[in-house]
Amino acid sequence: MIIGVLKEQAPETRVSLVPEVVAAFVKMGVTVWIEQGAGDTSFYGNQLYINAGAEIKSGTDIRATADMVLTIQATNAGEVKPGAVLMGIYQPLFNPEQMLAWAGKGHTVFSLDTIPRTTRAQSMDVLSSQANIAGYKAVLLAAFQYSRYFPMFMTAAGSIPPAKVLILGAGVAGLQAIATARRLGAVVEVFDTRPAVKEEVMSLGAKFVEVEGAADASKAGGYAVEQSEDFQRKQKEKIHEHAKKSDIIITTAQIPGKKAPILITTAMIEDMRAGSLIVDLASVTGGNTELTQNDKAVMYNGVTIIGNSALAATTPADASKLYSKNVLNFAKLIINKEGGINLNFEDDIVKGTCITSEGKIVNERVGALLTVAS
Repeated sequence: MIIGVLKEQAPETRVSLVPEVVAAFVKMGVTVWIEQGAGDTSFYGNQLYINAGAEIKSGTDIRATADMVLTIQATNAGEVKPGAVLMGIYQPLFNPEQMLAWAGKGHTVFSLDTIPRTTRAQSMDVLSSQANIAGYKAVLLAAFQYSRYFPMFMTAAGSIPPAKVLILGAGVAGLQAIATARRLGAVVEVFDTRPAVKEEVMSLGAKFVEVEGAADASKAGGYAVEQSEDFQRKQKEKIHEHAKKSDIIITTAQIPGKKAPILITTAMIEDMRAGSLIVDLASVTGGNTELTQNDKAVMYNGVTIIGNSALAATTPADASKLYSKNVLNFAKLIINKEGGINLNFEDDIVKGTCITSEGKIVNERVGALLTVAS
């Protein structure tokens, strides 16, 4: 079997496989083709791949020949040979038409952002590995852009109070943001609809902001869930109370397949002091503020709102390393001892990650979206 890795198009800087993971695939009896320059933006040159046992090929050759094609973004896949397996982060709930088009060409599509978030699947969880980086970089971005210090300073010229950071969402990104903000000396408060994360938040040295009456999110795989109107009203009141005292707000809340919930209203932003900053990690699905624009920084009433859902790609070397380890661990479920493809749909992880197979949409949620659209 030939696995082909395509070069991502800007602004994506990551690569699907790093050389050390290529070596692991080669040991499994798989032939690996890397598109010329695919690892350049992640600082993995062609020679490193050759040393690991890969062959450098053109994108045209890979698309025409490879049995399995790896590309992080759906838009980078292009036209690959009919029946080839495609694997990446394809956001199928937001791109159902693309999934349908791929099904029509006989592709078996695995979208790694739909991997079931179970204990057995942790080593394959691309969302967690990339969110961890995003949470870290969100705080560093905020510290760089913020008009004041993060830590408290006591100097002969006077004292500087520590920055007050409010983090909305204590998932993987949120928890890493807490740890990073605390290391920089900030005072951190955290809001999450899941009471179960309170202990983790407090163990990192942050204060947990509670609102009673939240819907059960224990089966949502670490995501937010839709809440009742009464809870949303109480939630907004509580967030408003803390937001107007905050210097930095980092938002991370997303609901799979739906627009991100609005947690910060324009009225809240108007009550924040000039020079404050919001970093919205949910901007690609609409954002957690009413003023978020994806991939842009806007200023309103002296408050800067940065919409950036691609912070993991700003650390491309390590982001690619973690992502490719996730790919390898998942691929082991669908590659047999002879280095060929063995699609075992009795495995709950394989089944849960597969979007199309044998010319059909096999993911129920994607299928339902297409039914509604038609």
